[in-house]
Amino acid sequence: VHVVFGFMGLKTHCKLAMVVRKEGKKVRRYVHMSTGNYNPKTAILYTDLGLLTCRPELGRDLVNLFHFLTGYAPGQRYEQVLVAPDYMRTRFEDLIEREMANQQEAGNGRIIAKMNGLDDRRMVRKLYEASQAGVSIDLIIRGHCTLRPGLPGFSENIRVLSILGRFLEHDRIFYFHNGGKPITIIGSADWRTRNLTRRVELATPVTEPALQQQLI
Repeated sequence: VHVVFGFMGLKTHCKLAMVVRKEGKKVRRYVHMSTGNYNPKTAILYTDLGLLTCRPELGRDLVNLFHFLTGYAPGQRYEQVLVAPDYMRTRFEDLIEREMANQQEAGNGRIIAKMNGLDDRRMVRKLYEASQAGVSIDLIIRGHCTLRPGLPGFSENIRVLSILGRFLEHDRIFYFHNGGKPITIIGSADWRTRNLTRRVELATPVTEPALQQQLI
């Protein structure tokens, strides 16, 4: 067992596992990406999601992420996944801007985001901008939220809901209508400044139609 202590100034908050198997003459990677901790106590108290897959593009991405984590190798590139602190913020901003463009072209801009908390100023401003462009936005925020919904001229197209129940809501789900070709993403990061800039976070798109509908 090799223990890697991570990076000075960055908390490793992503939750992922990878098993590499030799099957016949080929090597196959099985990867699991989770919104929840690998912790037996919280596993029975929190609601979370995980994706178990052997899709090659996700396997390649997570190999690169493990190189980043264990080999202190910056500058990795990722085909599918969103990784903080380098790429996640800009990718989410791009997806919000795409919904603004879809709203202008077809009137169907739509975003649903479920998180523990929302306090990042840039993301809040981007959501205000999307609301002003007419995008319909639902935010399901368990904890604190610095965005104010329903403000005329700023956020009249944004609704904020908090779900409290028997179990602690811990999963992060992001849905973008994308002109009728939905993009669904699960991950470990809230839209909080600490998650987007001071942590190693992972979010992954879920592309299988049946799983997408289950998330939506």
